[in-house]
Amino acid sequence: MKTLTFTVTNDLRTDQRMIRICSTLAEAGYLVRLIGVQFNDSPAYEPRSFKQHRIKCFFRKGFAFYAEYNTKLFFYLLLKKTDLICAIDLDTIIPCFFISVLKSISRVYDAHELFCEMKEVVTRPFIYRFWKTVEKIFVPKFQLGYTVSRPIAEIFKKEYGVDYGVIRNMPRKILFQPPKRESFLLYQGAVNEGRSFETLIPAMEFVDAQLHIYGDGNYMDQVKSLIKKHRLGEKVLLKGKLSPEELRVVTASAKAGITLFENKGLSNYYSLANRFFDYIQGGTPQLCVDYPAYREINETFEIAVLIDDLSSANIARHLNNLLQNEVLYRRLQIQCTIAALQLNWQKEEQKLLDFYRQILH
Repeated sequence: MKTLTFTVTNDLRTDQRMIRICSTLAEAGYLVRLIGVQFNDSPAYEPRSFKQHRIKCFFRKGFAFYAEYNTKLFFYLLLKKTDLICAIDLDTIIPCFFISVLKSISRVYDAHELFCEMKEVVTRPFIYRFWKTVEKIFVPKFQLGYTVSRPIAEIFKKEYGVDYGVIRNMPRKILFQPPKRESFLLYQGAVNEGRSFETLIPAMEFVDAQLHIYGDGNYMDQVKSLIKKHRLGEKVLLKGKLSPEELRVVTASAKAGITLFENKGLSNYYSLANRFFDYIQGGTPQLCVDYPAYREINETFEIAVLIDDLSSANIARHLNNLLQNEVLYRRLQIQCTIAALQLNWQKEEQKLLDFYRQILH
């Protein structure tokens, strides 16, 4: 039985994408190990069908964190038997490469995004140069890999000559009795820089609904400041992190979802976010950016209102229309139900299984 090891820089508990990937491979008969990080205040993770291990770290962010985590990750991997190692994004690629060489095992790169093109990287020259150097050195050494959208795969092929597959971030199709639809708007996922909170939160002053934010991230302090600045403490509620199972119920009860990214860095422009598909599975219409991957799907299944102007006034106008236009809302809701039958993990996971079968058998 083959052992597969995956490495991330989060605490595992709410990483829906990796939970899906590891669960699928474990159910297919592989021994799967997912490695993440643990801080003093990290909550316990849920038991899964695969092994989970978290490496304790003192530093929480910046180069000190990456240096500490990657060093500890290298020595942990050195002592563990595995037949294949998969680095999730650039922030774990270095130890994964050296372990694969030392142990003479297969290595895979899972590019969840264009790491160097994230706003928090591309807008900081020194940080950008560091990670771009890492990318140029190591990505060509990972000839096997996959990413989340065709445009990102094409960029990797053009820049580094690697031919990566596309495995999209789709949730499982699960039949359950949906809860009563409520009137709040939902943002779920990472509360990170580049998610348009600077214009979304002020827009809520002019929207007749609450916004519930489920998640955490590197922009949380700024989000709290924006809520305080605009006196929206009763309208924009920070609800914290939930397990995927709990979040599924919340998503299906929201009136509408929000998927917004600033067009600063190609990672956002070519993104295909988990939440986009989570809203579809919840039967929840959404306000979404009009970027290529989202537009392509929306042209087949009209499940969202797409916008390219992310000003507060425009966001507020379209959210109010989505809430008040019953004909539009019902049409999007019906299309979500239709799309959910096609855009789900049960269909997408076959690509993942084929990928690993070809490598390991």
